[in-house]
Amino acid sequence: MDKTSISSLNSHFLNPSVRGISRKYSAVSFTSSGSRSVPGSRIGSPTRAMASTNINPSDMKIVTGEAGYVLEDVPHLRDYIPDLPTYPNPLQHNPAYSVVKQYFVDMDDSVPQKIVVHKDTARGIHFRRAGPRQKVYFESDEVHACIVTCGGLCPGLNTVIRELVCGLYHMYGVKRVLGIDGGYRGFYARNTIPLTPKVVNDIHKRGGTILGTSRGGHDTTKIVDSIQDRGINQVYIIGGDGTQKGASVIFEEVRRRGLKVAVVGIPKTIDNDIPVIDRSFGFDTAVEEAQRAINAAHVEAESIENGIGFVKLMGRYSGFIAMHATLASRDVDCCLIPESPFYLEGDGGLFEFIEKRLKENGHMVIVMAEGAGQELLSESMNSMAKQDASGNKLLQDVGLWMAQRIKDYFSKEKMMTINLKYIDPTYMIRAIPGNASDNVYCTVLAQSAVHGAMAGFTGYTSGLVNGRQTYIPFYRITERQHQVVITDRMWARLLSSTNQPSFLKANDVINARKEEEPPTQLLDDGRCLDNNVLDKEISHV
Repeated sequence: MDKTSISSLNSHFLNPSVRGISRKYSAVSFTSSGSRSVPGSRIGSPTRAMASTNINPSDMKIVTGEAGYVLEDVPHLRDYIPDLPTYPNPLQHNPAYSVVKQYFVDMDDSVPQKIVVHKDTARGIHFRRAGPRQKVYFESDEVHACIVTCGGLCPGLNTVIRELVCGLYHMYGVKRVLGIDGGYRGFYARNTIPLTPKVVNDIHKRGGTILGTSRGGHDTTKIVDSIQDRGINQVYIIGGDGTQKGASVIFEEVRRRGLKVAVVGIPKTIDNDIPVIDRSFGFDTAVEEAQRAINAAHVEAESIENGIGFVKLMGRYSGFIAMHATLASRDVDCCLIPESPFYLEGDGGLFEFIEKRLKENGHMVIVMAEGAGQELLSESMNSMAKQDASGNKLLQDVGLWMAQRIKDYFSKEKMMTINLKYIDPTYMIRAIPGNASDNVYCTVLAQSAVHGAMAGFTGYTSGLVNGRQTYIPFYRITERQHQVVITDRMWARLLSSTNQPSFLKANDVINARKEEEPPTQLLDDGRCLDNNVLDKEISHV
């Protein structure tokens, strides 16, 4: 493409008469569905995002504006079903909203992914702000919604179910809501459960999920066939990163068939390992409950000579629960997480530190995430290749293995008597109801999801970004796992609090720093999608 063509194309798309989603955003190119996007140009790591989710770059709705503004927008029903009728939002007649000064969210409202800025930095990536819109794309009597929970248990699941049902019923007058029994396979292999405000009234006081759950069972064709046969047109899917990937595939099949069905994800992971969002529901409850186990371990340890209280917590790939529970409790001497490698024997190893701390204090508390040290365990047990029904690696019980290794080392190598008490509160934590903070969060998540579906948005996850509810495209939620950054200040705060060594060798620290993305306050990889970059992007079309 010659320079004249590029200049012409640029001026065409940056012309105010060819605006994107809203009046002040200029779009760069059109997809076949009529939405605007910058093919393959997601700020941050488009290659990684597309490789991990198999997303077609033309399906990405990227809208740009002045000063490096980038909106990563979510799909809408009108993208593939043009000329859909709209209806006035019934909230304007809802007495609960009569006290609200502004009923509806402005269509131009967006939320920045990163909020720390400098005077000369670009505005960066934004997500569409969640909330009720002035026009809706479903009439109340037309809506036939369903809710499904997948994966492991998590505090707050029943609260989300309750608020989805009550939000649909009380805010939008929706009377037909089905619960899908037993996870994804429930769409085609189980009975459904009719859900009404009366049925779900008290379920938030219970742990678990009244709908039942399972791993795996995702058969896209059967699921969408069931959705189509039952006349379902709003699907609310509650689950972790694997579940959200399944939701993304369901959305793609729904779009391929041209169905007027909104597919909405609500992120659930007790480990807090979903990217982009501030936190996942249930995490706050898990940290609070984990402190009870840590407190018990501390009491046991200090009540006996050379006592060691050893607590294993959740965290397959991310050590957020272990880190935050350690920082909150102040009784932990050593915290081990998957992101921070460690070794057992030799100078600077874990065993040396345990011996030193016991000699100093006479007792200690160790907190270990379930995914920490798996590489040490797998060397002898060859366990890393096995997977569960959701495709997650099957982890061996590293806590029991580590506890035994510590006992063996001090009894055989050091001839030193220790008294180790092992505590694993995992299933006690997963099965409890959400605390006050999580229950409030679940309410806002669920109501935001309902507002988005009624407004015709689809193929998105409802999530909290910088304290504001947003709609995030599926590919951003499933592109990678959120992990503790061991070169970040939060991990440094933990090391300072526990006074433990990092267990990293000099080369490990150098490599960890190299793996981090270039330092920037706004954009994932330091790039700014200004007009110069647009020229480069378009020149590859």
